[in-house]
Amino acid sequence: MKKILITPRSFSKARHVADNILANYEQIEIVENTTGKTLSEENMAKLCSDIDGVIVGIDPMSVKVLKGAKRLKAISKYGAGLDNIDLDMTKKLNIEVDRAANANALSVAELAVGLMFTIARDIVPTAINVKRGIWERAKVAGCELRGKTAGIVGLGAIGKEVAKMVKGIGMDVIAFDPYLKDKDVIRTYDISMVELDELFKTADFISLHCPLTDETRHIIDEDTLSIMKTTAYLINTSRGELVDEEALYKALIGKTIAGAAQDVFSKEPAGKHKLLDLPNFVLTPHTGAYTRESTERMVEQATQNLVRMLELRKR
Repeated sequence: MKKILITPRSFSKARHVADNILANYEQIEIVENTTGKTLSEENMAKLCSDIDGVIVGIDPMSVKVLKGAKRLKAISKYGAGLDNIDLDMTKKLNIEVDRAANANALSVAELAVGLMFTIARDIVPTAINVKRGIWERAKVAGCELRGKTAGIVGLGAIGKEVAKMVKGIGMDVIAFDPYLKDKDVIRTYDISMVELDELFKTADFISLHCPLTDETRHIIDEDTLSIMKTTAYLINTSRGELVDEEALYKALIGKTIAGAAQDVFSKEPAGKHKLLDLPNFVLTPHTGAYTRESTERMVEQATQNLVRMLELRKR
């Protein structure tokens, strides 16, 4: 019997998809995260001590967790980012790792474009004012997206979808991605590849779609913010640590840029952070992948990946 741990909080919404897949294989014992929260390193270490495989969300798969997981053979990421998994240690321990790479691309891309409209048209503060009984239009001066330039940092699966969508809106697209493998995407979506500084200086909407690495941490800092247009908007649906939040706060109150909208934060939940007091800053609670369709795709892909890595035998 194989023992599997499932940690993502939203997995239960499409658990039937996983059950239909696993029903075809040898007897499996499933342990789920029933806390409704992201698990701590201590809890993960306890739960992983006697499992063969794990389908993991953003819960930590750290050195401590991995060293204590003596039976662990496979980690299947429920999502695309692997920054919560210590990949150096998985290699040392011969633990296979895979991810649901493209399953949530469409949902995250749609949210990124949605956030462009949201911040450009002051949708959040004006909608809140209406609920408070304030019907005010004179002070609202949003901007159209058509005819503007979208700067996309990272042309992976999500970045490509964003490029496709904003081209449909009528935006010009420039991009930076030194690791781009699919060169056809440039021609297909009429994208101009530029250096990063040029993107920051030129784009009206800058959308981040790169993984968190030592190279990309705080890719948005005081220096990069200072060269953006004063009318520019920053969109981040990737990782919170890509942005120096103190520098962003100063840029927003100083009107160095026009606004920012994020689905991620360096520390989640964000708590009472001062950025949340600003009318030109919008934060959603890391919900980019949380659509019914994306959830089902991620559950299916993450489960199939685990089945393959554990080499489960059919009944």
